[in-house]
Amino acid sequence: MSNWIINHGLSAFILVLWMGINTFLFVYYYLFYDHGLQFLYTRHIVGSGLSWARAPAAVLNFNCMLILLPVCRNLLSLIRGNFTCCGRSLRKQLDKNLTFHKLVAYMIALMTAVHTIAHLFNMERFNNSRQGKGDELSTELSELGDETFAATPTYVVFTTIAGLTGVIITLALILMITSSMEIIRRCYFEVFWYTHHLFIIFFAGLVFHGAGRIVRSVKTTDPPHNISFCEDQPANWGLIPQCPIPQFAGGFPQTWMWVIGPMVLYLCERIVRFVRYMQTVTYRKIVIRPSKVLELQLVKAGFKMEVGQYVFLNCPDISQLEWHPFTMTSAPEEDFFSVHIRVVGDWTEKLMSMAMACAKIEVPLPHFRIGVDGPFGTASEDVFDYEVSMLVGCGIGVTPFASILKSIWYKFKESNPTLRTRKIYFYWLCRETHAFEWFADLLQVLEREMEERGMGSFLTYKLFLTGWDQSHAAHVKVHFDKDTDVVTGLKQKTYYGRPHWDNEFTEIRNNHPTSVVGTFLCGPEALAKTLEKKCAKFSVVDPRGIKFYFNKENF
Repeated sequence: MSNWIINHGLSAFILVLWMGINTFLFVYYYLFYDHGLQFLYTRHIVGSGLSWARAPAAVLNFNCMLILLPVCRNLLSLIRGNFTCCGRSLRKQLDKNLTFHKLVAYMIALMTAVHTIAHLFNMERFNNSRQGKGDELSTELSELGDETFAATPTYVVFTTIAGLTGVIITLALILMITSSMEIIRRCYFEVFWYTHHLFIIFFAGLVFHGAGRIVRSVKTTDPPHNISFCEDQPANWGLIPQCPIPQFAGGFPQTWMWVIGPMVLYLCERIVRFVRYMQTVTYRKIVIRPSKVLELQLVKAGFKMEVGQYVFLNCPDISQLEWHPFTMTSAPEEDFFSVHIRVVGDWTEKLMSMAMACAKIEVPLPHFRIGVDGPFGTASEDVFDYEVSMLVGCGIGVTPFASILKSIWYKFKESNPTLRTRKIYFYWLCRETHAFEWFADLLQVLEREMEERGMGSFLTYKLFLTGWDQSHAAHVKVHFDKDTDVVTGLKQKTYYGRPHWDNEFTEIRNNHPTSVVGTFLCGPEALAKTLEKKCAKFSVVDPRGIKFYFNKENF
């Protein structure tokens, strides 16, 4: 439990706080509409459906206020930069922005369903009351001529502001949620990207949704209508002084007050992105790497980065709207920034084709323009805050660690005294041998540099090949006695299969019994769950013992 608290305590607290606020809002507004005397006549017709419609609406206001904040990338980077003096646990929460964004979206979907279903029942009961199927009070209310009580369900849905905007909001939400499923995002990213921009219609409808003031209460009149006294004698309404005909009024719209702040922040976010998009980006070098990997070395005036950060790239000739995240593989000490892009979809295939055309003539084509937004911070920024760092990359997921390793090399060259890290363990898992060619030359330089400086023990790296054929196995068998690895040319031999993580964590714990170890992963979710459990398992409760902190790249 102590290890769990170390790794997840603050996240759990934030989650409980969020759920607590949601629960409070739901219960408070449910009781407000269920017991409020001014809503007695409305409740008489629709019953508890009023409370079941209004309580989710309050929760929706709160969560619609939150939903945009986790995707304000520049705001998060600003906060991360100002939190450098704070604990790593606090900064780690910023790396879970997309997870929180999804949780809020799930809550919005749930509350929208409850809100919509409740109003459908309300409209049916209104209609029954209008047709005289209720008691005397219900009939009297329906004959008042007030739009609220005289409306048919069809009229409310298709002719009122609340009805029309409700339909639009619901349809937009359904499209956004269904297109956000994992299989859609991975196989049809463009579908996800374009439908997600329906959030503009969603928020526009949300702001105007309450303007119809369709949920009404008895308003104060002179003389006042005594609800407690008059509810049992509707036949005397307007005939005795205590019971003038009740007048109804809708509540003041509140949704816009909840969402206007985040909407302004997000508008500023988009303006910053547009300004960055308009800034000129020039090419330093274009390299076609093995295994369908494209390396772009770019230069942009005033661009400053830290290790492990990422940028969003846009190519107008492919799509004006599509932006895709890529981790930078260059070091802050270099006068350019680079990205390695693996071809996995239509957008990257088109970009590779254009880059190959440019590479043939050694200069970029005039129309091959790249827009860059960023850089943005990730968990890998904190790698040098740990005494010991454990880096795990899978395939192209090695990119943030390439930046880290390059930066280490520069720090060694400059004998940088601020380098706090004393040991790095680097694990790279690949399915095919060609993938190791991406950064084998960098590892060779690091290997040689650290040996020359007598720091050969600073970096321990292990490369794991998880897929091979019979011919490769035969080749390795013939050359097994060579001093260097037959795959990478490094002194460290390549391992075959997957790491036995219990052994790896045990070795690190034995070598650094009192250290704080940062475990960083850029890879699949299944491996993330495994490493997260290992971090909790091998951390020591004793404050003087070893602690493993898990960090994962999220885009």
